[in-house]
Amino acid sequence: MKNIVLKTESLSKSFSCEGALQHVLKNIDLELYQGDFTVIMGASGAGKSTLLYALSGLDTPSLGKIAFGDQVISDLSQDELAIFRRRHCGFVFQQIYLIDGMSVMDNVLAAGLLVNKDRKSLVKRAEMLFESVGISEETRNKFPAQISGGEAQRAGIVRGLINCPEMLFADEPTGALNSKTGLDVLDVLTNFNEQGQSIVMVTHDMRSARRGNRILYLKDGVILGECELGKYVHKDKGREEELAAFLREMGW
Repeated sequence: MKNIVLKTESLSKSFSCEGALQHVLKNIDLELYQGDFTVIMGASGAGKSTLLYALSGLDTPSLGKIAFGDQVISDLSQDELAIFRRRHCGFVFQQIYLIDGMSVMDNVLAAGLLVNKDRKSLVKRAEMLFESVGISEETRNKFPAQISGGEAQRAGIVRGLINCPEMLFADEPTGALNSKTGLDVLDVLTNFNEQGQSIVMVTHDMRSARRGNRILYLKDGVILGECELGKYVHKDKGREEELAAFLREMGW
């Protein structure tokens, strides 16, 4: 039986827009499990990123409860949430947000030093992660403007994993990349998942979604359905067909 990493109860999020209340997430009950690669799909405006931000503590719900392990994070203050995210969550965004004036390595170490003051151990872990994603020592010492988009996103993944997060949250991580570079980034995420890293990824791309073992389909702020695909297998036509059939059923 899988361990629950994150659980929501009646999770809801509303925004006020020009005096009218818009309900973006509506009473979502959800469990996310250790070792899963969970993918959140849905049309534009379905609430995918809002759900991801709420689950990760980047945003607070209007109503409901979010428990990360034994800790109810929906009760935390903004300062407490910031500390919690550093220690327990990793993030990979479509826009990579590396700091221009720092080397790639220093970008990663800056994130790590917020949690772990042992620079020597951080450098060792960073080097291991960089090697695993195929970023050379020469590239690590360059500034973000000197490297490719694919290298920057792989560096972003290293930054997201430097503090050994229980959950890695990825919001359209291949959205700004070309097809070949996007596949390289998906391979990196898949490899880390195969090593046991729990991942939640928002995407609108079927190619990316196939990497997940669990697909959640969000529509109008509710989870309309989910699909279990099992462990990812490269060029598995049956997997592609199962996902396509599920998405058609959901009205994709």
